[in-house]
Amino acid sequence: MLKIAFSPIYRYDLPAKHRFPMDKYTLLPEQLLYEGTITEDNFFAPQPLAEEAILRTHTPEYWEKLKTNSLSVKEARAIGFPMREALISRGRVIAQGTLDCARLALNGAGVALNIAGGTHHSFADRGEGFCVFNDIAIAANELLFTGEIQKVMVIDLDVHQGNGTAHIFANEPRVFTLSFHGAKNYPNRKPPSDLDVGFPDGTTDKDYLETLYKMLPDLLDAELPDLVFFLSGVDILASDKLGRLAVSLAGCRERDRFVFQCCKDRGLPVAVCMGGGYSERLATIIEAHANTFRMADAVFY
Repeated sequence: MLKIAFSPIYRYDLPAKHRFPMDKYTLLPEQLLYEGTITEDNFFAPQPLAEEAILRTHTPEYWEKLKTNSLSVKEARAIGFPMREALISRGRVIAQGTLDCARLALNGAGVALNIAGGTHHSFADRGEGFCVFNDIAIAANELLFTGEIQKVMVIDLDVHQGNGTAHIFANEPRVFTLSFHGAKNYPNRKPPSDLDVGFPDGTTDKDYLETLYKMLPDLLDAELPDLVFFLSGVDILASDKLGRLAVSLAGCRERDRFVFQCCKDRGLPVAVCMGGGYSERLATIIEAHANTFRMADAVFY
């Protein structure tokens, strides 16, 4: 049975006309329940992440600023959300959800998915691009620290390069970071991942999927991680306001299916985070994210 991390805290109140589609965190679980892909039994509610786990990834200085709501105006603007205590509480629950998903996947589930997460623009000492904590980095560092795993691969297929994750793990040989992204898209400065694949604006299903088909199996065979983190951003869609690529809904679904199948074939547990999606129609975002859960269920169960 699919294990899915979700809490009502995932939805954070934003000003009217804010460009981040926060409603998706309410609508996505509702859609999955409505269509019968899952039942309420699939959900579990993460608790707030422990301070020690935060400090294995983030600097004490940054954590202190978050705790005391004392980021500068410039630092808060880089994150892009109004800074309130509730945002920090939300981030701690989301990050724990990703850690819980990783442990569930490792301990027999095979795959587990977080309704939120994938906050890959957060660095050790700062947040950026709607990202406060780096949930995947936190989970990977915690599991490496406890010895539950020895080797991790991050498959980051959000349209924006995972700059924070790349920087955090730049000198960590136990973590292999792969990023497929728009070459000319945010962020302007892209710290090198272990492997970066930048696609030109307008890339369609054919070129995107052929690259994935060609590269991913060999990478997994070469690295043989104990655990895969899959960041399944749906901002690669042609309809995305911030994406600049031209992948279809069917192409995005096939991407997810292929990643899951490659991992399942090799017995690799997968923890999934949703990442970004900024299509004009909220229904398109929900459909694309829902496909990730449908594909996980189809491949693993």
